[in-house]
Amino acid sequence: MREIDVSRITDAIARMCISANLNLPKDVQEALLSARKNEDGTVAQEILDRIIENYRLAGKEQVPICQDTGMACVFLEVGQEVHLTGGSLYEAVHEGVRRGYVGGYLRKSVEVDPVRRGNTNDNTPAMITTDIVPGDRVRITVAPKGFGSENMSALKMLKPSQGLSGIKDFILETVENAGSNPCPPIIVGVGIGGNFDHAALLAKKALLRPADSHHADPFYASLEDELLQEINELGIGPQGFGGRTTALAVNIETLPTHIAGMPCAVNISCHVTRHETEVF
Repeated sequence: MREIDVSRITDAIARMCISANLNLPKDVQEALLSARKNEDGTVAQEILDRIIENYRLAGKEQVPICQDTGMACVFLEVGQEVHLTGGSLYEAVHEGVRRGYVGGYLRKSVEVDPVRRGNTNDNTPAMITTDIVPGDRVRITVAPKGFGSENMSALKMLKPSQGLSGIKDFILETVENAGSNPCPPIIVGVGIGGNFDHAALLAKKALLRPADSHHADPFYASLEDELLQEINELGIGPQGFGGRTTALAVNIETLPTHIAGMPCAVNISCHVTRHETEVF
């Protein structure tokens, strides 16, 4: 049994909260550069140029890529042969977020109560997802999620009779209704299957995949390509001013589901799709 003190988790999350907000992942950078080459509209090209310059300056000057430094979504994969010592795992996660956002001078966006409001002043609590996996390692992914795009996400409990066309229509409708609100070009995470809550989690996890990756099943990989093409044909374009690039990628994740259901969730992310991972 391998022992890991939870203070290491706190330190790692504090680092990642800061770094993820200052440095755009390489896969997203490359997707934006590719989109710029494929755009033929002057306005779309200029907007993409500014987006690219923004993330370059953020990395160079080590300042946030976006003023909305997000709600800290933390994904933990804990090996079943790991013994965590030194305190509560979740308290260690929250402390890491607290140190990262306060020490890194990142905007604190979390409210104490969803209705009565009141800022927590340290961006806690984190939204934590934990999976127990084989092995003796801990894998941590921090994904700060802004709410301009989160607010445009949706879930629908489709009936099996609505079939593939129902899934496609729902995804396209969600993106079209979002319009310019999520700061396109976007990345579209899709979760199909499971139940009400697992479909939404699948869609969120889909955003952690590299922008240039595909589902392992050729059927869903083909669907990703088809949806990306149809979304880009909507003409919303960068920042909603028109163009060929409304989305950079469509990532689909799936689970088995009940005979009577076909849940589908769409989690939209803006062009600042931030995530960082450490394993120890």
